[in-house]
Amino acid sequence: MRVVSATKYGSPEVLQLKELEKPLPKDNEILVKVHATSVNVGDCRMRSFTVPPLFWLPGRIALGLRKPRNPIFGMELAGEVEAVGKHVKRFKAGDPIVASTFGVHFGAHAEYKCFPEDGVIVSKPVNMTYEEAATLSIGATTALFFLKRANIKPGQKVLIIGASGSVGTFAVQLAKYFGAEVSGVCSTANIDMVKALGADTIIDYTKVDFSHNGQTYDIIFDTVGKTTFPQSKRSLNKHGNYLHTGMAGSELKILWYSMTTDKKVIGGTAAPRTEDLLFLKELVEAGQLKTVIDRCFPLEQMAEAHKYVELGHKKGNVVIRLLD
Repeated sequence: MRVVSATKYGSPEVLQLKELEKPLPKDNEILVKVHATSVNVGDCRMRSFTVPPLFWLPGRIALGLRKPRNPIFGMELAGEVEAVGKHVKRFKAGDPIVASTFGVHFGAHAEYKCFPEDGVIVSKPVNMTYEEAATLSIGATTALFFLKRANIKPGQKVLIIGASGSVGTFAVQLAKYFGAEVSGVCSTANIDMVKALGADTIIDYTKVDFSHNGQTYDIIFDTVGKTTFPQSKRSLNKHGNYLHTGMAGSELKILWYSMTTDKKVIGGTAAPRTEDLLFLKELVEAGQLKTVIDRCFPLEQMAEAHKYVELGHKKGNVVIRLLD
């Protein structure tokens, strides 16, 4: 099978197309033929290992000291079950599925991937292509995780920073589903798209600084790591929630903010859960959630996909298509 593997940390050029033996499922596993996967910021960070000095050693211990311990990246996929182990009951060969590889050593950037039967796997939404479905189990589950942590309620005012990105496009739609009044922060080029996703108000960050426009919100959700809590707290209502996807490892800072203010700071890593992915599938099939795809690349152009994501201007998701 073809895979894209990183031989060391570094630029996108460290990614190499290789041939490996197709894996065989264990008794409790399924073998999935991957039809589509994605490249997100997390994949690029693992490849380049760009982390603050404070997290260098813990990060290397977790990911690999001299080179990636799991050299095949990719956190989400959509595909078809090709074979099942003899003890598997939930799935059968031919089932179209969506899955997260977050807790199973990544590995979605390959033609085949084995999963334990009890992994984060659900059947593919019937009204989505494989390319569309491949984006659900990271961006969408992350958006859902943070909004649920903030206990989002109908009528609340929610600000989504990075509303045109992967997490942001899902966050806009989910916040509207939960009955919030949504303001999306994006560039001029993405205004129409974010409006089409349901945002009530658009803030063009090239022209307006939300933290100085006099508006306040019940929830501020920074989906792209462009702000800090001190910069944003004046725009939060009393007992408001500040959500930030890039604060993994900042538990002491989060605790300090929460102890010294009447506002709540929520950060960290959103681990995908099967129940959340199932909820998102149901929303998709009910016509209440859709994915935005910016570009599709073939597996052979993985380095180009990484370069494009690192530009920081993608609209929604970047997808890798493996099925011709």
